[in-house]
Amino acid sequence: MSQVIARANADALPDITTERGERAVFCGLTSIIWLHRRIQDAFFLVVGSRTCAHLLQSAAGVMIFAEPRFATAILGERDLAGMADCHEELDRVVSELLARRPDIRRLFLVGSCPSEVIKLDLANAAARLQGVHENRLRISAFSGSGIETTFTQGEDQCLASMVPDLPVLSEGSQRLMVVGTLADIVEEQFRRHFAQLGITEVDFFPAARADDLPPVGPGTRVLLAQPYLSDTVTALTKRGAKLVSAPYPLGIEGTLGWFEAAASEWGHHAEAVQEALAIPVARAQKSLARVRESLEGRSVHFLPDSQLEIPLARFLRDECGMSLTEIATPYLDQTLMADELRRLGSGVSLVEGSDLDSALARVREHRPDLTVCGMGIANPLEAEGFRTKWSIELIFTPIQGFDQVADLAGLFARPLVRERQLEVGSWS
Repeated sequence: MSQVIARANADALPDITTERGERAVFCGLTSIIWLHRRIQDAFFLVVGSRTCAHLLQSAAGVMIFAEPRFATAILGERDLAGMADCHEELDRVVSELLARRPDIRRLFLVGSCPSEVIKLDLANAAARLQGVHENRLRISAFSGSGIETTFTQGEDQCLASMVPDLPVLSEGSQRLMVVGTLADIVEEQFRRHFAQLGITEVDFFPAARADDLPPVGPGTRVLLAQPYLSDTVTALTKRGAKLVSAPYPLGIEGTLGWFEAAASEWGHHAEAVQEALAIPVARAQKSLARVRESLEGRSVHFLPDSQLEIPLARFLRDECGMSLTEIATPYLDQTLMADELRRLGSGVSLVEGSDLDSALARVREHRPDLTVCGMGIANPLEAEGFRTKWSIELIFTPIQGFDQVADLAGLFARPLVRERQLEVGSWS
């Protein structure tokens, strides 16, 4: 079922078709893989089934003896049937975990589909356990369930659960808070660029250490590094923070616009930002040119999965010369995407939600050169002769900023280059 939303300003913004139907996406537990790498002294305890445990183990590629900072408290049949006291068992597991791992500074209790089906209240459990271990660490809970969400929204739930613990920003202060998980190397690059712009009061949330909590208040300016953090933004704005409307730092234009938006809050004009960042921009342009020739003139189709689809489509069209057959995204927060939607403009097919059968029918109709989709859909499409790119790879790979532009374009170029090599090999 689909519905077209009419717009008063149709010349500037794309029309959006909404669909409701069958979806094919990863669950939010997947977010633990990049979150546990970022917050290096946190532990993620999933309350779920053996399936949850197998998902995390296979997705992370970490052997059990490597002492990973995530685990699954497995709900048994007695738990699911309501015959056992889940809270009593959870208390025991947490106590054993903390005794074994004294280095943990933050414990996340992560809900799953099974725990939510039986209405296990992990928020109250976290509050109770926080009282027991008050001086030891912080404990909070969030949902990683895939029942209603996509895999990237696990990060949104995690960060939103941390907002109540953020200290209060002193009155009269102004600080920039970059929100969204980034690789350490990207954070270092961004700090250097902000310093070039004279912005030194910068916090990154989440930080590499659980106790490194940025202050928040009316002087906080929130700049999003990831586009799927709606609940986190809501929690921060309730504490007085102001959201900075900006594109996302994907590609040269998106990254430059991102810095310009932040700098404007400190009274700097766009021309001054362009002058200060001229060297990294020129370096990025040179590196991108080598990859662009593999993408220019090719078509790309986005199936809904990661919520990165819109800024990625903008980058591939405007900087790599690709044509867009369709952009589909699981959910569309028009406030967080306002700048990207303006840049995308009219004449673009944009779909919110998914009806899997209809979505696949349009892929077969358009026959794009490249389809960006989830892993579960990629193999069947490859069997039909389509070239695909796993959208989850775009989350696990550092792609933000000037220095990663060529790497970002290369992720999309690789399947097309491989296809050409296979064609040449078959012909010879």
